[in-house]
Amino acid sequence: MALGEVMLRFDPGEGRIRTARTFQVWEGGGEYNVVRGLRRCFGLRTAVVTALVDNAVGRLAEDLILQGGVSTSLIRWVPDNGIGRTARNGLNFVERGFGVRGAIGVSDRANTAVSQLRPGDVDWDTVFAAGVRWFHTGGIFAGLSKNTVEVAREAMTAARRHGVTVSYDPNYRASLWAGRGGPERARELDLRLAPYADVVVGALGLAGKHPGAVAVGADGVADALGEVAERVPGVRVLATTLRGVPSAGVNHWSSAAWSPQTGCVLGPEMAGLHVLDRIGSGDGFAAGLIYGLLTGARLERALAYGTAHGALTMTTPGDASMASLSEVEQLMSDACAHVRR
Repeated sequence: MALGEVMLRFDPGEGRIRTARTFQVWEGGGEYNVVRGLRRCFGLRTAVVTALVDNAVGRLAEDLILQGGVSTSLIRWVPDNGIGRTARNGLNFVERGFGVRGAIGVSDRANTAVSQLRPGDVDWDTVFAAGVRWFHTGGIFAGLSKNTVEVAREAMTAARRHGVTVSYDPNYRASLWAGRGGPERARELDLRLAPYADVVVGALGLAGKHPGAVAVGADGVADALGEVAERVPGVRVLATTLRGVPSAGVNHWSSAAWSPQTGCVLGPEMAGLHVLDRIGSGDGFAAGLIYGLLTGARLERALAYGTAHGALTMTTPGDASMASLSEVEQLMSDACAHVRR
């Protein structure tokens, strides 16, 4: 189960937002993408806790969520007032980038329905008593408003009370914090919430003085994760992707993780990975890692699931994974792209 915002993503394909005449529409959101991947690729039953305005745009988002196989039973529907004066649905315009031109995201998400969730709006004890095994949320949802950080804390606390494994992804977005304290304020929020997690994905977001303060490669990741472990001593697993970006279309892709039992372990290296659309690859990594940990895999193998799934997510358009479990495991075994007939 995930707690987060689900937006409509408008994709101009190979073109630019500023000159587009047509867009393809997908659904997406940092926390939602994780459970969608867990459902569509890994076959687990998943749900999303979110809020949408009850109009045609919100129902389009619902239809896309249903196509992804994620349960919509916990969506909170907010009445439509006609023009979005009090609540609206979030939009995200995304260019994939090409060569020297990097990907661009332009979000339109102020005053969305989910940003107005308040503590007490969701009966978390009832939700988690229904057999949930894993709960995921992150810094994107928590950073939407002054209320959402408290909703995230309330949900994470309730999940732990019911014995549910909790994961958190700091997932810093500069646009959310512009004029609101910037990366320093985001770091304060993350350090309030990460101690309630069992697993922190994107753990390098907690390294350094603020999110993005350090650029870490494989040779420095052990020290960086050790630093994060000291900041959140109760966390059982820290995990992160490692990415080099020589161009928008070619990335060097790997991962690392830490636990008290294993220390720092490195995931498989995929140098020169050809990228169609990198948006959502970190969420794909999180989904694979969670699948591995849920099925009792050793940390190294869970990392391999995450690394392979994140890599395959970058080979298709849209935020969401279009990979199958057999494709993930094939890539884990031999990284082969031969035609299969």
